[in-house]
Order: sequence, then C-alpha cells, then structure tokens
Amino acid sequence: MMNGGFGMGLGGGFMWIVWLLLIGLVVWAVVQAVGSGGSRSGTSQPPQKTPLQILEERYARGEIGRDEFERMKKDLGA
Repeated sequence: MMNGGFGMGLGGGFMWIVWLLLIGLVVWAVVQAVGSGGSRSGTSQPPQKTPLQILEERYARGEIGRDEFERMKKDLGA
C-alpha cells in the first residue's frame, strides 16, 4: 500500500519519535553541562563574602585595630 502517499509505515513514524527524543536528550545534556560551568568534579566556588565578613576576618587576624574596625563598620552601615 501507499500509506497515504508518504512512503512510511507505522515503523517510520515511531522512528521519527525516537530521533526527536535522542536529539532532545543531547540538547538537555549540553544545557546541563554548560549551566554547571562544564565542571562535573563537584568542586564549586564558595559563596561570596559580604564586606562586613571580610572586615571581621581582618579584625580577627589582627590586621586592623578595634578603633579602625568600628569606624569601618560604621562606614559600611552595619
């Protein structure tokens, strides 16, 4: 039979579905790899520190004194 003139039987229609699913899977994998920065090693950058956290660390290490710490803290609005 001619199958509606398209030359495809029932199997041909399913084959298109398989190809579309395969292409969709490849696109999804690429998006996932790019979205995570391409790194699958599990190492991610630590969260950014706030200016107040940096100031507190400097004070704790003794890089700045108490007066300077309080003045900078006030400048930050904390």
